[in-house]
Amino acid sequence: MDWTWLCLGLTALPAALGVHNLRRLPFLTGDRADGLVSVLIPARDEAVNIEACVTAALASRGVAVEVVVMDDGSTDGTAEIVRRLAAADPRVRLAAAPPLPPDWTGKVHACARLAEAAQGDWLLFIDADVRLAPGAAAAMAAHAAAKHLAMVSGVPRQIIGSLGEALTVPGINFLLLGYLPGGGRAETVRPDLAAACGQLVLCERRAYESIGGHGAVRRVLHEGLALARLFRAQGHRTEVVDGAPLATCRMYRGFAECWGGFLKNAREGMATPLGLPIWTVLLAGAHLWPWALLPEMQAVLAIALMLALRAAVTIRAREPWWTIPLHPATMLVALAIQWWALARWAMGRPAGWKGRAYPATKAA
Repeated sequence: MDWTWLCLGLTALPAALGVHNLRRLPFLTGDRADGLVSVLIPARDEAVNIEACVTAALASRGVAVEVVVMDDGSTDGTAEIVRRLAAADPRVRLAAAPPLPPDWTGKVHACARLAEAAQGDWLLFIDADVRLAPGAAAAMAAHAAAKHLAMVSGVPRQIIGSLGEALTVPGINFLLLGYLPGGGRAETVRPDLAAACGQLVLCERRAYESIGGHGAVRRVLHEGLALARLFRAQGHRTEVVDGAPLATCRMYRGFAECWGGFLKNAREGMATPLGLPIWTVLLAGAHLWPWALLPEMQAVLAIALMLALRAAVTIRAREPWWTIPLHPATMLVALAIQWWALARWAMGRPAGWKGRAYPATKAA
């Protein structure tokens, strides 16, 4: 067998899929929506983020909004900041999460309580480090109503401020668009082809309640993906749209935070005993192996395809151009995180985040 042709084939697969997904990724244009959008923000020690997050949500236009913040046991002044904002604007409300039950993960529990407190027709769950664009809430609600969708999600434009972030964060959009058939669009109805980004998730309230809401996925850490799959499994439609125009987010700062953040979700994604070896062949074969086969012409073509796809995804996602040459290292780090997550699971070590530890959940 000529291994160089196999290497080129492994690279051509995500290139073809990525081009198709990029062309079909919905770009939202709606500027007005009916009903009330409840912007729901779970917050645990988010004093550095919460004021900017709430202020951006309050600047929403084209639809009525309320902003509900769930203080999840913060010790850093998060609640005091929200109280001050609520005193200045009646659309803001602060709620306090009750103690975390033993069979829930923290963010999922806070989101469930937020949904109970919400008054809106649409439930827009965002993280505290997300900054909504003024037209985002209206555009997402209008799109969901027009397309009869139970869930609309998107990956916000990721703010990347360090080398450690550049080696990890761009993998989100690249893997979604390069390796998921359909890219999470509503035309694909299979639950195992659903996708979502937990940073930015809009749910139609009646559909959300019909599936049991976050209570139905209470043990997971990757709640956006779990909800999307549950919606589809129960006959509802979900869609991933172009999130870069809708919001921005700087999810982590530095390599250590990135490593820990991606590690906590890995077991519910790639890091399974059966799936990870396959993912390793796909990712290493397409994005690392070609460099070892230089100067073969097939390897040169594979590298050109790889970097062209990465450039196209980077441009569409509005991520920094200087992250593109780092792409092989990004894929290497992604695989390292997944294998370390699988090793931790095999050793019985729990996942954890923000001072909480959770037993490893069954992979999705």
